[in-house]
Parts: sequence; C-alpha cells; structure tokens
Amino acid sequence: MNGVYGFLFQVYPYVCFIVFIVGSLIRFDRDQYTWKSDSSQMLRTGTLRWGSNLFHIGILFLFFGHLVGLFTPHSVYGVFLSAANKQLLAVVAGGIAGLLCFVGLSLLLYRRVFDPRIRLTSHPTDIAILVVLWVQLVVGLITIPYSWQHADGSVMILLADWAQRIVTLRPVDATALMALPWPYLFHIVFGMTIFLLFPFSRLVHVWSGFATVAYLFRSPQVVRSRRLNLPDGHNQPRQPGV
Repeated sequence: MNGVYGFLFQVYPYVCFIVFIVGSLIRFDRDQYTWKSDSSQMLRTGTLRWGSNLFHIGILFLFFGHLVGLFTPHSVYGVFLSAANKQLLAVVAGGIAGLLCFVGLSLLLYRRVFDPRIRLTSHPTDIAILVVLWVQLVVGLITIPYSWQHADGSVMILLADWAQRIVTLRPVDATALMALPWPYLFHIVFGMTIFLLFPFSRLVHVWSGFATVAYLFRSPQVVRSRRLNLPDGHNQPRQPGV
C-alpha cells in the first residue's frame, strides 16, 4: 500500500506534468489543424448557450481557486486570513462555482450524448473527456461535506503542503495522505489524470484561450492606403489589402 501511495503522490504527478507539457508541444507542432474546440454551435444552438457559459464560468473559477488555494504558502495569507476562514471561503465559493459548472457540464454532456445530429459528428474522445470532467466535478462536490468535518483547515494545509512540495521538487511524505477520506484522494489522482489526457483531447484549445491575453498588450496594427504605380494621371489610391 505504501508503494501505491508513493507512486500516485510522488511519481505520478511528474509523469502527468511531463506528458502535459511535452504532449501539448508535440501536438501543436504536428497536428495544428486539430488544435481547436470543435464547436457544435452550427448544428444546434439549443442548450449550448446556457451550458457553455455556466461551464466556463464555473470551471475558470474552480481552476484559479485551486491554483491560488493550493500553491499560496500559508505564511502569505496567514497574516489576515486564518486557515479555518480560508477553508470556509473555499467551501462556499467553490461550492457555488461547482454547482454552476455541474449544471453547465451536464447540459453539454446531455446534448453530446442524446442529440442525434451532434452525436454523429462527435469524436469518441469528445464524449469521453466530458464524462471524465463530469466525474471529477461530482467527486469534488462530494468532498464538501468532508470539508465541513475538518473546519479547522488542517486538511487544506496538508494538501497545500503536498502540492507545494511537488512543484518545488522537495521530498514528499505520501503516507501522510493515507488518512484522508477517499474523495480527496480520488479527486487528486483523477485531477492529475486530466492533465495526462490533456494533449490527446480537445482540451488543448485551453492553451489558445490563455494565449489570447497577449492581444491585450499587442501594439495596434496600422493599415494605410497606398498609390499604385501607374502612368501620370492614372494614379489611384490603393485599397487596403489589395
């Protein structure tokens, strides 16, 4: 059992991270035409608007919430926010975002599976990744009642310490996680597995979403009209793009 925990929480995170980075680079280099979200909006709008908006609002909040919550050292926020209050904030805010994401993702999964037109044009990996995300989200919501039982924030500090040791390449005591309830452990391992599957699914379009932030800092493009080199009396302004 110690060997299993050692692999899952000491080795597996690095395997997933390497595949996540290297796989994304290889796919961008070799299969750029598949670097897209494969939207089905033109086939049928229906529940897409509500499902997509609720899903993206919820998932973005959850992603950045986990990012800040797990990788921010306690010494940074401990001055103005106790571990117990931070966990309470995470449970309430994360629970609301999780419910929004759950409704949106359920709508997206329903239309992919039960709409004949969309089902016929969907790749098996499209449905598979939605199922994986749905299961991960459900297990994440299951952890909320367990979090209420540890209102002192001790579990949150334990998980944050594990995550910070992983990213800073410090020694990790995987056996310290053995006492945690199964939803926490499943949620962690399944979450890392999503990063492992990332380069092989439509999730790679997330990179493009983050890359669009660069447009906010890009210098404006100036387009001027130019004259064609024609005989005297025939010069006319050249239209942009001609």
